[in-house]
Amino acid sequence: MKPYNQYCALARGLDVIGDRWVLLIVRELLNGPRRYGELAHGLPGIATNLLAARLRVMRTNGLVAKTEDDHYQLTASAEGLREVVSAIAGWAGPLMARMAEDDTFRGHWIAHPVAALFPGQDPTRPDLTIEVRCDEQPMTICSANGEISVHPGQAGAPDLVLTGPPDAAVGLLAHRIDPAEAKSRGLAITGDIGLLRRLRPSVPPARREL
Repeated sequence: MKPYNQYCALARGLDVIGDRWVLLIVRELLNGPRRYGELAHGLPGIATNLLAARLRVMRTNGLVAKTEDDHYQLTASAEGLREVVSAIAGWAGPLMARMAEDDTFRGHWIAHPVAALFPGQDPTRPDLTIEVRCDEQPMTICSANGEISVHPGQAGAPDLVLTGPPDAAVGLLAHRIDPAEAKSRGLAITGDIGLLRRLRPSVPPARREL
């Protein structure tokens, strides 16, 4: 990418992370070290030669390191981009109302809108376990002691299971749509949906509440 050649922190930062795919590679590595094939799976649409080129440049720029067991991982400097990724995901929340017909999805991506909806600690949040099945990789959302965490894999004994389109699942969690609309979009809901009434997003819903 051609540099901006501006003595400005934003411009200097974009010189390093502004190339197409760079922040999405960061998104994948925020979950931990990944092999090349795992990165490619989490970045549908990227050509293999382009992924290799981006990783080379990111290593040169001090964003990515390669481990002895052939994994890619973020450097300590790049870990500072976690808040940047989170801020962008939070800002883009209103853009997530509907999936486009040609949109792809990976289960672990749901961690980003969930983190944006439920940041920090809130003592009013109930203890609650939600399993979300939007692709072949189920994800577990756990609310415990006022904090929300997201983990890959099935829940041992979920209070609620959401199965179906990710835009319907995210819309329901964000209180942008109600259970009836979520079901009309193809979302199957197992468990007591009333439990979600106490799990209030920190971001005000754009539409009616549950």
